[in-house]
Amino acid sequence: MGYFSEDHELFRETLRDFLQKEVVPHLDKWEKDGKIERFIWSKMGEMGYFGLFYPEEYGGLDLDFFYTVIFLEEMQRINSGGFAAAMWAHAYLAMTHLNTEGSNALKEEYLTASISGEKIGCLCITEPFGGSDVAGMRTTAVREGDEYVINGSKTFITNGVYSDYLIVAAKTSPELKSKGMSIFLMDRDTPGISATKLDKLGWRASDTGEIAFDNVRIPAKNLMGEENLGFNYLMQHLASERLIMGINAHARAEYAIEYTMQYMKDRMAFGKNLTQFQALRHKIADAATRVEICKTFNYTVADRLDRGEYVVKEASMSKLESTKVADEVIYDCLQLLGGYGYIEEYPLARMLRDSRLGPIGGGTSEILKEIIAKILIDEKSYKPAAVMV
Repeated sequence: MGYFSEDHELFRETLRDFLQKEVVPHLDKWEKDGKIERFIWSKMGEMGYFGLFYPEEYGGLDLDFFYTVIFLEEMQRINSGGFAAAMWAHAYLAMTHLNTEGSNALKEEYLTASISGEKIGCLCITEPFGGSDVAGMRTTAVREGDEYVINGSKTFITNGVYSDYLIVAAKTSPELKSKGMSIFLMDRDTPGISATKLDKLGWRASDTGEIAFDNVRIPAKNLMGEENLGFNYLMQHLASERLIMGINAHARAEYAIEYTMQYMKDRMAFGKNLTQFQALRHKIADAATRVEICKTFNYTVADRLDRGEYVVKEASMSKLESTKVADEVIYDCLQLLGGYGYIEEYPLARMLRDSRLGPIGGGTSEILKEIIAKILIDEKSYKPAAVMV
């Protein structure tokens, strides 16, 4: 079954060309500085790349999910996990909540500006003491008149330092545990918000932050959706986040194989190309087979998601397997470059570092295995939330 039309393929060509001209020349600088310059957000916005999946009334293009698949795949091919993460964390973490749970007033102000690239968003869930334990969240939001007062901290937040607004999960009724959580939008310049940049193994172009909230006062109208339904909203979007990370994984592994095969064709040893050594040829055959299986599965899940199905089990499987395969394939590809694989001038060193976050971010592989086991063995049913705005 073909998932991509001529229009999709034309979009892929245009996007690939745009990234080569507008992004690639700056990547080494952004990786070194740990900061992506603002001009590229505006250019991405002008091209409509942040609005692919969003309603036309806010400046979006309202296109099917396979445009997003192409967006994610091409981002991986330019080999900066940090740049890619900053873009998709804005477009598919922060903006997804804004679009689904935000009031019309919040969407008019923030979603429109997010699609144009004028404002950058981040999603703040993970906490220093919590990790994958979302229900154990300690950040609180207390209602005082027509304001909420928020105290607590978040960590590992992509776009956490330089974004313009934050989508924040906090406990409004701590005694209800996971059933007492709500989602809020905060302007970056609200007093009491501070951020510290984290120094990471990979994803070095993106700003990953630890954020503190010290008596941050926000208008009650910045509550998104209904009070105490926050956990449901978070669960609602986890399927798409996991699938996105699965797609990212198959795309970077596919690029690693392409690059490595070209290197092997050009590289001579003992009087012949590396592609002529059976042990090395078979390594490529194994790697390509595993990646192709992940890709085919991910496309099937993307198609079901696009048709409105709730694919939490399959998306969890996508992320679990694809990120594992990507790590192992990229490790093997680096080995096939020999000493050059270990040199920063070649793409595999950065790719290996960037790929390692796959099995950690957005739900660790260990947590995903337990979720899949609960669905299969305990027959637990994860149902989509009814979002009422």
